[in-house]
Amino acid sequence: MSDFSTKTVIVTGAGNGIGKGVAALFAEKGGNVVVAEIDEQHGQKTVEEIQSKGGEAFFVKADVRQEKEIIALMESTFEKYGSIDILINNTGKALFKSPYEVSVEEWDDIIHTNLRSVFLASREAAKYMRKNEDGGSIVNIASTRAIMSEPNSETYAATKGGIVSITHALAASFSPDKITVNSISPGWIETGDYSQLSARDHEQHFSKRVGKPEDIARACLYLTAKENDFVTGINLVVDGGMTRKMIYEE
Repeated sequence: MSDFSTKTVIVTGAGNGIGKGVAALFAEKGGNVVVAEIDEQHGQKTVEEIQSKGGEAFFVKADVRQEKEIIALMESTFEKYGSIDILINNTGKALFKSPYEVSVEEWDDIIHTNLRSVFLASREAAKYMRKNEDGGSIVNIASTRAIMSEPNSETYAATKGGIVSITHALAASFSPDKITVNSISPGWIETGDYSQLSARDHEQHFSKRVGKPEDIARACLYLTAKENDFVTGINLVVDGGMTRKMIYEE
């Protein structure tokens, strides 16, 4: 796998969960990691944990719903490290509420947080990446909920489906600048107490286990390694086979 020691990596929503796992692995592989997070306490904690293991990390407080804060994030990153090579658009929030009750304000908040942020951050990061001799890489975190649903998940499903679609559109637009753009659709990724999961939870997967943040982090490494620049415009489903398993009620 590529050497990330010369690479600057921005991970949004890196204060916990998948984003934190992604940031930690890129730092372990030698990258300069920018932890972009609206929650300062959680963001700083991620940085401290990375630094305690000898990694390089830098915190930037950023509300990805705000264009000016995304622009400032890119400016701060470039000022700190002199380049932007990799962007992981991970920030996301969910709202599970009856479509009869979802307000326009709630709808817009989810759209702006999950989907509009991907467009804005990708555009602003690409302005720096296109100056690099070898371009750059963008990975957008979508979800298997882009292709399957439970009731009352319209806002989340709409944004994740949008992320899958904007990924291949951006891959086309940024290809002249040698910037790859891909998405990852995680399945069930446990970000809490893994030991509390039941055997039934694990058995819903061909892999016989529920996923972990590091499963998604390793996929991010694959999609951003320069030797894999033939891979662009795809949506990589990382779900232990859950969306391919037929499950009947007993």
